Amino acid sequence: MDDTATGLRSTGHQPLPMACAATSIPLLYSFRRCPYAMRARLAVQAAGVEVELREITLKAKPAELLQASPKGTVPVLVLPDGRVIEQSLDLMRWVLQKNDPQRWLPADAAAMEEALACIAINDGPFKQALDRYKYPARFALADGLAHREQGAAILKQWELRLTVQPFLQGALWGLLDAAIAPFVRQFAHTDKAWFAEQNWPQLQRWLTAFEASPAFASVMEKVPVWNCGDAPRITSFGSSQPMSCPLRAPTAAPWQPHIPA
Repeated sequence: MDDTATGLRSTGHQPLPMACAATSIPLLYSFRRCPYAMRARLAVQAAGVEVELREITLKAKPAELLQASPKGTVPVLVLPDGRVIEQSLDLMRWVLQKNDPQRWLPADAAAMEEALACIAINDGPFKQALDRYKYPARFALADGLAHREQGAAILKQWELRLTVQPFLQGALWGLLDAAIAPFVRQFAHTDKAWFAEQNWPQLQRWLTAFEASPAFASVMEKVPVWNCGDAPRITSFGSSQPMSCPLRAPTAAPWQPHIPA
């Protein structure tokens, strides 16, 4: 059964063997390098919510993950009552609704609508361009340069947004920044020299601050791959401090989201 308002659903499956069963805190299945899992871990850290971390490898997905979420992608959060959150944005919002000391969640409905519109651009056309830029052979492409340009058109929107405010969400780093930063990082790392040459000083500074932050270092700490029977790895990924990213004074007109044709 699904709860569309919260992203929660019941697994409808038989209980796991006792050695692998959930504890009294949520179980988080994650893969360190996945940008979706990365943004989920950032939100868990910001909220200070303890989880039992189960790091997986995508080449050998554990049966327990597939039992909880047959789609087999991460992140997946299994709650103590057996309900499952299997979409990263739903997971972020769920933990932040539990505790949001850094005010990551937008302040009102209009701000949330705007943030979700930007995240939809990231998760839709930008992610599609990123995949084809980074892995052109998977899509039978000679190269990913045309898709790099498509992604760059969206990154220019973020650059313009960052000329009028310190962070994508506004005066404070928030849900929008954390949801998008892992994907911008992946795009930048596909060809670091090319990215550095672009006239995106605000975006580059924003990304550098993110990558240099203690929060990023904590959620990217390497941990062993989980196996059934392992001792629980309980974590909230350390204490998170508000992100700082000093930028030059705003000079541009108010930004409006736009999805490239």
